[in-house]
Amino acid sequence: MNNHEPINNSYLISSKIVRAIRAVIGEKKNTLHEPTFKGKEWEYVKDCLDSGFVSSVGQYVEKFENKITEYTGAKYAIAVVNGTAALHLGLIVAGVKFDDEVLVPSLTFVATANAVSYIGAKPHFVDINAKDFGIDAKKLTAYLKEISEIKNGVCVNKKTGRVIRAIVPMHVFGHPCNLKELLPLCNEFKIKVVEDAAEALGSFYDKKHMGTFGNLGVISFNGNKTITTGGGGVILTDDVELATHAKHLSTTAKSNHPFAYIHTEIGFNYRMPNLNAALGCAQLEQLPELLNSKRRLYRAYSKAFSEISEVSLFQEPPLCQSNYWLQTLLLNEEFMSCRKEIIENCIEDGISTRPVWKPLHKLSMYENSPASSLPITNNLSERIINIPSSAGLV
Repeated sequence: MNNHEPINNSYLISSKIVRAIRAVIGEKKNTLHEPTFKGKEWEYVKDCLDSGFVSSVGQYVEKFENKITEYTGAKYAIAVVNGTAALHLGLIVAGVKFDDEVLVPSLTFVATANAVSYIGAKPHFVDINAKDFGIDAKKLTAYLKEISEIKNGVCVNKKTGRVIRAIVPMHVFGHPCNLKELLPLCNEFKIKVVEDAAEALGSFYDKKHMGTFGNLGVISFNGNKTITTGGGGVILTDDVELATHAKHLSTTAKSNHPFAYIHTEIGFNYRMPNLNAALGCAQLEQLPELLNSKRRLYRAYSKAFSEISEVSLFQEPPLCQSNYWLQTLLLNEEFMSCRKEIIENCIEDGISTRPVWKPLHKLSMYENSPASSLPITNNLSERIINIPSSAGLV
C-alpha cells in the first residue's frame, strides 16, 4: 500500500487483515481458492485417455457416482457437466413447471436463480439469517402464512396466483443452513426441496451430509470447489424415480435401445464426461486430507484474527461440520462502508479477497421478481469479505 495515503479506517483495517493473513500463509502466492492435485490425477486421466473413452461413456463415470454415494450417504448420484445443469435437472424432476414460483435466497450465486429461469419459472427471493447465512425458516413461515394458501394440494401465491412449487436452500460457502427447521415448513406448505449444496461437499448437519435432506440435492465440482472434476456437478437423491428420470433427461432422454435413436421427451446433453470423472475419482481419494487442511487453515486464521476487533471470522454453525470452503470475514456494521477500499488495499498488497455476490434481487434481470423483505440479505451483502482459502495454504 502507498505509504503516502491518508490514515483512515479502510487503510488501518486492511493493514491488519493483510498482516493476519500473512501470519498464516506467509508470502505464498495465493488465489481465493485454487485446486490441489497431489494424488493419482495423472494416472487416472492417462488411463482414461489410453482407453479412448473420454466422453460420457466409460468406467470412471459410474465409479465416480458410486464413490459419491458412498461418501454422502445418498442412495443415488447422477454426474453431470456442472452444478448449474444439476440444479436445472433437479428442479425439473422435482416437478417445477413454466410460470411456477421457486423460493430462493437472494444471497447466492446467480446460477441458483438462473436454473429456475431456464424452466420459465420465477425465482421468489426470501431472506436469510446471520447465524448460518441460510434461509430464515421462522421469517419464511410468517411470510408464507401471509402471502400463500393451500389449494388443491399445492401452495399458491395469493398475490400472483402462481404455484410456489419448490424451494432451493443454499449452503453458503459450505456452511450448512438449518434444514431441521426448514423441512417441516416445506412439508406443511407442500413445497419440494432441492438443496443447493454446490459448495458443501464434506459438510454435515447433525452427521448427515448436505444435499441429502431434501427431495434432491446438488453439488458442484467446478475448478474452485473443495474437489474438482474441471467442470462438473452431481444430483443426489434417495428417490429411485427421481434418480431414473434425472439420468434419463441428462442423456438426451434417449431410450435404451441397441441401435435406434428414440427419445421420449425433451432431454439435455448433460452427462459428465469420463475424462472429468477420472479426475474426480482421484480428487475424492484426497478429500479427507483436503478437509483437514481447510480446518487447519480456519484454526490458524481464527488465532490470527482473534485480536482484530473490526472484523470477525465466520465459524461453522452449531451441530454442523463445515468444509470451510471459503474462509469468511464479517466486517462490523460501523465499518461496512469501508469494504470496497479494504478489498482494493488487500489486493494491492497481493492478498486475494472478494466481496460476496451482489444480491440477486438487485440484478437487472431479477429486480422485478417477487420477494419478501430482505433486511439481513442487504446488510450482510455489504459486510462479507472472502479471503484465501485453498487447502494447500497450510
